[in-house]
Amino acid sequence: MIDRLQDLNFLHLFYFWVAVRQGSITAACDHLHLSQPTVSAQIKKLEKSLGHQLFDRSGRELQLTEVGSMVMEYADEIFSTGREMLGSLRGMEAEQTLRLNVGVPTYVPKLITYRLLEVVLRLPTPVQIDYHQANMEDLIEGLVQHRHDVIISDCPIPSSGKLSSFNHPLGDCAIAFLAIKPLAEQLRADFPASLKRAPLLLPSPKTAMRRSLDHWFDLNGISPTVIAQFDDSAMLKEFGSGGAGVFPAPVAVIDRVFSQYNVELIGTLKDVRSHFFAITAQRKLIHPAVVAISEEAPKILLDIRAGNSLSENPKSSSLD
Repeated sequence: MIDRLQDLNFLHLFYFWVAVRQGSITAACDHLHLSQPTVSAQIKKLEKSLGHQLFDRSGRELQLTEVGSMVMEYADEIFSTGREMLGSLRGMEAEQTLRLNVGVPTYVPKLITYRLLEVVLRLPTPVQIDYHQANMEDLIEGLVQHRHDVIISDCPIPSSGKLSSFNHPLGDCAIAFLAIKPLAEQLRADFPASLKRAPLLLPSPKTAMRRSLDHWFDLNGISPTVIAQFDDSAMLKEFGSGGAGVFPAPVAVIDRVFSQYNVELIGTLKDVRSHFFAITAQRKLIHPAVVAISEEAPKILLDIRAGNSLSENPKSSSLD
């Protein structure tokens, strides 16, 4: 294993960096206009010089080891700085734009996701957001393969020796129930007991919010009348806006839901919480945009108990 900087072959490191960013050795070869044996051999030389395997070669797909993920973080910084240097040498202002590759499961509320990512748009350094929506399994695979910097989710990833991923809590907020005005007026007075007779529009059973709600229903002896259930939180709200039933939403975003879907608040279940997490491949948050999201998230997820401006909204009711 090398221990002097002058012995580190940066060209080998560059081939490794391109292979990870392109997603495969074959794609890297096409990008670099080199043969596969050449690129593969140089990466193996890099592994030998570092004294660690950078790729897990037990499967058919390109997967980074824990050491490989760490090396990739440093390679990102090295070659991003190299790009800035070349820009300066060309007499141009060095490009300062960061890139944030974020993955979001289909069922995470879009308004929550937007409010968290909106933080990134206010950073002094411009950030290009690459937003990817998919099922959790595909997103985890992308995180392991370094295609995503972060996954924003409403549930943590269970700990596993196979996956090098870490859950960073962002915060939580209560869950509110909303409906169009006539239905809300019928159900508001005796909420939450009124949920026993309410037509409900709920997230699908695989979501964290639905599991929390089902647990609360069981504890309170409520057998919900489910009109429809949805993987897509936006479609759930569209049905609610059309008067099909009552639907839940995190308190942190219901001001937006009021204005966008023309619905009113029935009441809030303060003991039922929506939790949100930033999931990364690193134990410590490193990406500046992810750090900013983590710092601002508790304010964004502030619920009405702590003085959210929602309490002044004319469409809100007294919360029980």
